[in-house]
Amino acid sequence: MAKKSYKMETIIHYVLLSLLGILFLMPLLWMIFASIDTGAIQALKMPTAFTLANFQSIITDPALIRSFGIGLAISGGQSILIVILCVLAAYPLSRYSLKYKKSFMMTILFMTSLPMTAVIVPVFQMFLYLKFQDSLIALTFFLTASSLPYGIWMMKNFMDSVPLDLEESAWVDGASVWQGIRKVVTPLMLPGIFTVGIFTFTGSWGNFFVPYILIQSPEKMPASVSIFQFFGNFGMVNYGRLAAFSVLYSLPVVILYGLSQSFMSKGFSMGGATKG
Repeated sequence: MAKKSYKMETIIHYVLLSLLGILFLMPLLWMIFASIDTGAIQALKMPTAFTLANFQSIITDPALIRSFGIGLAISGGQSILIVILCVLAAYPLSRYSLKYKKSFMMTILFMTSLPMTAVIVPVFQMFLYLKFQDSLIALTFFLTASSLPYGIWMMKNFMDSVPLDLEESAWVDGASVWQGIRKVVTPLMLPGIFTVGIFTFTGSWGNFFVPYILIQSPEKMPASVSIFQFFGNFGMVNYGRLAAFSVLYSLPVVILYGLSQSFMSKGFSMGGATKG
C-alpha cells in the first residue's frame, strides 16, 4: 500500500508540474508563432503563412530602434553603477564590526519592501522641483538609488562567503585594501556580481511604470514603454508586430543570461582553486 501511495503522489506531482510547464509555455509559443504569422490573432494557433514582415517593420522603425538603445543605455548604466556601488558598500558591512551594522542592515531590508507606487508621487514632485523631469540621466540615477538596498543586501551575503584569510594573505604580500578587493574578493564573487547585475538589468529593462511617469517626451521613452504603442484605440491591436517586438525585447535578457553562465562557472572554479 505504501508503495502504491508513493507512486500515486509521484504521478500527481508530475501532472501538476506538467500543467505548470504548459501554462508557462503557451504564452511563449504564442509570441513565437504570432511574430511570423501574417494573420496573427489573440488566440494561439499555427501560422497559416510564414512571414518576416513583422520583424522587418520593427527593425526598420527608427523610433523603436531608438527606444531599444535608450532602454539598453538606462539598464546597462544602472547595472554597472549598482555593481560598483554595492561592492564598495558591502565590503565594510562584511569585513568590519560596525556599531550599528545590524540596525543598518534591517533598515536596508525594510527599504527593499517599499513599493514603487508608494514613493513615485513625492519623487515626481522632486523631479519637477529640481527640473529633472524628462531627463534620462536623472531617471538612471533614481533607478540606481531605488535598487541599491536589495543590491547591497545580496552583495553583502555573497561577500561573506569569501574567506578573510585570502585577503590577509594578499595584505602580507604587500597588497593594499583596494588591490585586495580588485584581485582577491571580486574574482571570487563573480557569480554574485553577475547575479546582482542580471537582477538589476532585468528589473530596469522591464520597468514600465517609472519611465512612463518621469519621462515626458515620446522620443525619450525606453523600449519598456514604447511597447504601449501597439495597443491602439477601441481595442485594436497589431498582434503580429506586438509579438515580433516582444521577441526582440526578450533577446537582451536571454543573451545576458547565456553569456553570464561561462563567467559564473569561472568564478566558481576560481573560488575552489584558490581555497585549495
